[in-house]
Amino acid sequence: MSAKYIKDEIQTNGKFERQKNRFTTPFGDGEGRLPVEAGRYRLLWSPACPWAHRSVIVRSLLGLEDIISLGTLDPVRPDVGRTDWAFTLDENDVDPVLKIKYISEAYLNTDPGYKGRFTVPALVDLQTGKVVNNDYFNLTRYLEVEWKNYHKPGAPDLYPEELRKEIDELNDILFHDINNGVYKTGFARSREAYEEAYHLVFDRLGWLEEKLSHSRYLFGDRITESDVRLYVTLARFDAAYYNGFWTNRNKLTDFPNLWGYVRDLYSLPGFGDTTDFEAIKKHYHLCAVATNPYGIVPKGPDLSVWKQPHDRGTRKFQ
Repeated sequence: MSAKYIKDEIQTNGKFERQKNRFTTPFGDGEGRLPVEAGRYRLLWSPACPWAHRSVIVRSLLGLEDIISLGTLDPVRPDVGRTDWAFTLDENDVDPVLKIKYISEAYLNTDPGYKGRFTVPALVDLQTGKVVNNDYFNLTRYLEVEWKNYHKPGAPDLYPEELRKEIDELNDILFHDINNGVYKTGFARSREAYEEAYHLVFDRLGWLEEKLSHSRYLFGDRITESDVRLYVTLARFDAAYYNGFWTNRNKLTDFPNLWGYVRDLYSLPGFGDTTDFEAIKKHYHLCAVATNPYGIVPKGPDLSVWKQPHDRGTRKFQ
C-alpha cells in the first residue's frame, strides 16, 4: 500500500485517515442480515495483513475451518497500477474456488463502480461470487456470536456477554492507538502528524505494559477478542513497524510484560501457526514503506526467540 494508493486517505494536515468499509451487512437471522450457512462463504486473506490475520485466528480458535473456506493472497502486491491483491500463490495464479486472479474481481463483480482500495479480509458469497462483508472491525464478533452453532466443542468464548461492554471499550482504544496507530505513524505526511501518532502508540504501549503486569491476558486468565486484536499488531511490531513505519523508540522486546504476553499467545494453536513472518516482511518492506528501491527484505528476526520460555502461565499476578 504505497503512498500513491493512499492519497485519498491523507488529510490536508498530513494525517492518515483510514477509508471506511464498504460492505458492512451483519450476519444473523432476520431481514437485512446475511444468512449463517456452512459452506456458503469464502474468507479471502493475506497472512501479511493484521486485519485479516485476526479473522483467521478467530476462525481457527472457534473451529470454523470446515465451515468457512479460506483463500490466501500473495503478500506482495501485483504491479497492476492499483492497490490490489493477487492469487499468485495458487496454481495458474487463480483462486481454485472463485476462479479469479485478483481480489478486485470479486469487489467489482459486487459493485462495478467501487472506488476504494480492495481490502482483506473479504467474505465472498460462493452462490454469487460477490463480496458480502469486508468489515474487519466487526467480522470477528460475528464469527464469535452469530456463528456460535458451528463452533467446535470446547471452543473458547472470546466475547463473553458479561464482558462485552469492557471488551468493546478496549477494542476502540486498541484500534485508534495501536492497530491503526502504527499506520497513522507510518503513513503520516507531516512532522506534526507523525509525532502525534508516534507518541500515541508508545504512550498506549506503556499503558498496556503496566496493565499486563497484573494479569496473564487483557481480561484476566481468559483469552478474549481483545487479545486477538492486540496480538496481530504486536506480532508485526519489530519485524515491520519498528523500522518500516518509524515506530522506533523501543522494540517490543523492550517491554517485558508485552514481550512475554505475545510469546505466550504465539505458543498457542491458532496464533503462532497462522503467523507468517516471511509474508509480513515481504509485504511491509516491499509494498508499504515509502522507499525500498533495491527490493531488499530484512533477514531477521531470529524466530527462535519467539519460542523462548515465559512465565505468563505460572506467575502470581497482583
